[in-house]
Amino acid sequence: MKQESAAQSTPPPSLSPAPSAQTSWEDGDPQTLWIFGYGSLVWKPDFDYSDSRVGFVRGYSRRFWQGDTFHRGSDKMPGRVVTLLEDREGCTWGVAYEVRGEQVKEALKYLNVREAVLGGYDTKEVTFYPQDAPDQPLTALAYVATPQNPGYLGPAPEEVIATQILSCRGFSGHNLEYLLRLADFMQLCGPQAQDEHLEAIVDAVGTMLPCSYLTEQALALV
Repeated sequence: MKQESAAQSTPPPSLSPAPSAQTSWEDGDPQTLWIFGYGSLVWKPDFDYSDSRVGFVRGYSRRFWQGDTFHRGSDKMPGRVVTLLEDREGCTWGVAYEVRGEQVKEALKYLNVREAVLGGYDTKEVTFYPQDAPDQPLTALAYVATPQNPGYLGPAPEEVIATQILSCRGFSGHNLEYLLRLADFMQLCGPQAQDEHLEAIVDAVGTMLPCSYLTEQALALV
């Protein structure tokens, strides 16, 4: 994915009110919709879209606190995938996809199964700031796993999360692939994109596996 150059060095941490959307996804049949992805959607949306933009949302931090018994784990060994945690000082980088016309209905139908039915995620409206135009925010739909869903695992030490990730595999592949692809995306965003939680888990995995193994896994993702 081609990344745009950064328009600002460090996004300010303060929350900003969401701008009014011309059409809301809750209105029934919106003609245009932006969907914000911050996990596997950044590299594998798997739905048709008209445009995509790299950027960030403020007021949220990304956490590997959601259990996954389908895509990256099983009922006996749930994997760890990301969700958004409300955090006034937080900033989460990802990709927003614009869907138009018939794409809206098809994308929502697909994501309802992938994220809600199989993943346990609910929908939430967020304000997305494009990397190339942060002064022109967009209203976007995000899928967020809350503590109320049965798959929610909650916080754990990064070393424990790393051990769980190394042990799990699901229908979409190994949980380690999920971690490394997300870390690779963050590196492509540039130095202004920081995620200490993600970096700590990657570092913990690095202490548990030979460097040569991690290099091979990273190269396999190219």
